[in-house]
Amino acid sequence: MKVLVHSDDAEQWREALAERLPDAEVFTSSAPAEKRREADYLAVWKPSADLLREPERLKGIVNLGAGVDALLSNPGLPRDVPIVKLRDAGMAELIGDYVRYGILHFQRDFDRYRRQQARREWREHSVVDKGDWPVGVLGLGAIGAKVAAMIAADGFPVHGWSRSAKSLDDIHCHHGEDGLGEVLDQAMSLVLLLPDTSATRHIIDTDTLARLPEGASLINPGRGTLIDEAALLNALGPDEDREGRLRGALLDAFPTEPLPDESPLWSHPRVWVTPHMAGPTPLGEALDQVAEALQAFEAGAPLETIDPEAGY
Repeated sequence: MKVLVHSDDAEQWREALAERLPDAEVFTSSAPAEKRREADYLAVWKPSADLLREPERLKGIVNLGAGVDALLSNPGLPRDVPIVKLRDAGMAELIGDYVRYGILHFQRDFDRYRRQQARREWREHSVVDKGDWPVGVLGLGAIGAKVAAMIAADGFPVHGWSRSAKSLDDIHCHHGEDGLGEVLDQAMSLVLLLPDTSATRHIIDTDTLARLPEGASLINPGRGTLIDEAALLNALGPDEDREGRLRGALLDAFPTEPLPDESPLWSHPRVWVTPHMAGPTPLGEALDQVAEALQAFEAGAPLETIDPEAGY
């Protein structure tokens, strides 16, 4: 079994996989072209189109992350090769911490206190009980379900939404178009953990934002394509002193990354930008999943693979 690894920390992955799979030959994308052409499997994150085209006998691809939109939109992707992605692999807890921070940031008025500090204004706001701060979580996959459970454990009412019906302990589950409206109508903090598909792109637009309660907040550690940026900016209001329908947004993912210098999101006083850091892939648990996937590929064992048409 010959495995080609490509990512920003490819050498670390190569060493770990070589130790875990002693019978495999593991090399990175910096190997000579003749070696890359021999790869049976790719373990990659955002490879180039040329790299995807090089292997002459490719049997499978392991995506070194939970989001597969960049891979599926890559023009070099061979359409007949099965793809496995990481499912949680420790990312959910990190993303959950990011989301919990974002919820508390707005529920406890830290955004308002920060603006007051700049004006040297000493004014206390009454605390809204957690039970009166419903949280909506759009996307109840492996990561979304874990994040929703973490929020519920903190004492917030959690309303989760997915395309098809689900049942999760301590989560009010909704599905379908009507279910989405039910979540939007009550979410004081709306969390986006949906995949990037044709059905989810710009799911947060003028109409969906208009259904949120006045003073709601948006937290996006998911995919940047979920949000219509023009609609978001309009819902946020024009400046620091005049809130729109939306009180603020904590954003970690964007359609173009790094976020371009000219983006108005950088300077908007009600937007907090982070550089796609909410859920970095921890090597330990992810390594287990990658090694198991490669062994299953080689053995011809059943695997949960990506449906390219669905996008996840």
